[in-house]
Amino acid sequence: MIKTLSQVAVLSPRINQEPGAMPGEGLTALQTFTYFVAAPIGLFLGISLIVWALTGEKKKSASSSSVITSIQ
Repeated sequence: MIKTLSQVAVLSPRINQEPGAMPGEGLTALQTFTYFVAAPIGLFLGISLIVWALTGEKKKSASSSSVITSIQ
């Protein structure tokens, strides 16, 4: 049983690669954090800020009141 598990552990990295794949160097911890944590959070906050600014409540001016849109 232990021998078969050790053989599977040795073969498992080879199973996931496609034939002819030439993997490059791995990412550093800083690159991984930047690409998968900081960038998505930054994009989310930037898009949220733009949407909030464009859909925020508008100031009402006194001269543009209408009998259709307000009741006096």
